Amino acid sequence: MRLQNKVSIITGGSAGIGAATAVKFKQEGAQVIIWDLNEEKGKVLAAELGADFDKVNTSNYAEIEAAAKKVYDKYGRIDVLVNNAGITRDSTLKKMTPELWQQVIDVNLTGVFYCVKIVSEYMLMNGWGRILNASSVVGLYGNFGQTNYVATKAGLIGMTKTLARELGRKGITVNCVAPGFIATEMVSAMPENVIEAMKAKVPVARLGEPVEIANAYAFLASDEAAYINGATLSVDGGMTV
Repeated sequence: MRLQNKVSIITGGSAGIGAATAVKFKQEGAQVIIWDLNEEKGKVLAAELGADFDKVNTSNYAEIEAAAKKVYDKYGRIDVLVNNAGITRDSTLKKMTPELWQQVIDVNLTGVFYCVKIVSEYMLMNGWGRILNASSVVGLYGNFGQTNYVATKAGLIGMTKTLARELGRKGITVNCVAPGFIATEMVSAMPENVIEAMKAKVPVARLGEPVEIANAYAFLASDEAAYINGATLSVDGGMTV
């Protein structure tokens, strides 16, 4: 129970890695709050876990302000923020429109800034916090057809380092997790030959499981990781070796 009674917000927590993180945190004793736009899935998971759910668009500053205040008013503190929410709008540079670029920037980068800006103020009141940002292995080495997505994930690594410097002395650590190819519902729906090609790029010769990313988040959110700050942890089966 490494997260006993830690009030933890997980954005994009209704499915995939976010849902696995919500389950893991609950198993570790946390009070889990799921923020997501998918109200149907979010409410079902929250009911199963005995967690809270709020429909939140993380690219909307006012919605985050209201949702964070709601959490603080109920629990009197916010201990952990997992910035897991993200979208893809893949396209080559030639075909990428300004709209496709901006949609991804708004959610994956600006949305994280909004969440950190607002939630960190509540953490500062208690002098303790854990902020965890979801980057990606592609943020480390790039990926064809993902200029917008890669820019956000690389940007989160830089943001994490800066926030770690600013907030570390105030009791708040900020770290990043960079998943590799993970067997989410979206990936599992791909053609078998595509999945096999993905596996071939991984030294351990398999896709990762969402719970393996959740395990990394749980460790970084715990007291065991108190001296880890500003780091990017690659959980990718060795792809970046």
